[in-house]
Amino acid sequence: MPEPAMGALAGPVSLSSARPWLNRERLINGLLLMALFASPFIAQAVGETYYINLASRIAIVAMAAVGLNLAIGYGGMISFGHAAFFGLGGYVAGISAFHAFDMSLLLSWPITLGGSDFMPGIWLAAMVLCALLALVIGAISLRTSGVYFIMITLAFAQMLYYFAVSWPSYGGDDGLPIYLRNQFPGLNTNDPLTYFLICFVALGLSLALCARLMRSRFGAALTMARLNETRLATAGISPFPIRLVAFVLSAVITGVAGALFADLNGFVGPSMLSWHRSGEIMVIVILGGVGRLYGPVAGAILFVLMETLLGGVTEYWMLFLGLVLLGVVLFARGGLMGLLAGRARHE
Repeated sequence: MPEPAMGALAGPVSLSSARPWLNRERLINGLLLMALFASPFIAQAVGETYYINLASRIAIVAMAAVGLNLAIGYGGMISFGHAAFFGLGGYVAGISAFHAFDMSLLLSWPITLGGSDFMPGIWLAAMVLCALLALVIGAISLRTSGVYFIMITLAFAQMLYYFAVSWPSYGGDDGLPIYLRNQFPGLNTNDPLTYFLICFVALGLSLALCARLMRSRFGAALTMARLNETRLATAGISPFPIRLVAFVLSAVITGVAGALFADLNGFVGPSMLSWHRSGEIMVIVILGGVGRLYGPVAGAILFVLMETLLGGVTEYWMLFLGLVLLGVVLFARGGLMGLLAGRARHE
């Protein structure tokens, strides 16, 4: 009598053993976060505060890319106008800080605009405004698809860009300086390491939110809306509101990242609303891996390091970025995360 197969005696195979790449990807995810978290502490130990701010920049642009990845990677909505939300968040932080700093200007204006340096309140205002803007943009653009969707989102972002350029009350084309960084209760946000920790926690919360969403029924419906919207509609679920909610959540995450970015730089200007910024965020998503939870983190690290290291050597550093992006598109369809994890696509 033949002996039973070892698999039959061992019982059901676990997900981890059936997909060894899954454990490898989780390990890489943890290493990425650990490296990002540890780098500013090492920089402070050696007295290089510049690299602490660089780590904060990586965390912020990664958070903006997490927002865009929710729209592109999970929802299949190729938005080329996410700079609208990034810049709007930045202007909320900048205008609020501007009025909080210059109280004499407040009293001289015919309409008093309240200012505040209270970070949580600024983030909440940025979230609400970005959500409302995304509702308008999404309600219009989601009735189209393909290149039409791309162009409508781009058009809205450019309208906001030119509005900011022609708004002399807040600097117009010159932008608006933030003289004093906005404050978080109980923390010294002027300390570079403290500000990095705020940015890192915000990034972690955005990653946790996306992970929770994609494990829920909403995430399953969003995935099906991307893969086969007819099948989703047959199940009695309309794809439009699912996509609209995902688009709004994507905008909210990106808007908070914009507010953090403005505080980090001490400046907000129309460049935060330009199509170049939308392109940068999209490049980060593609570099890291579209549809991968930690892809934006990997893409942000690679992008900012190339910008910093190669940008200090030559002003044509984007040529090398283009070559890397071309290589990723041709030979690493899963992005940097797919290449490291040995998996060609997200499942």
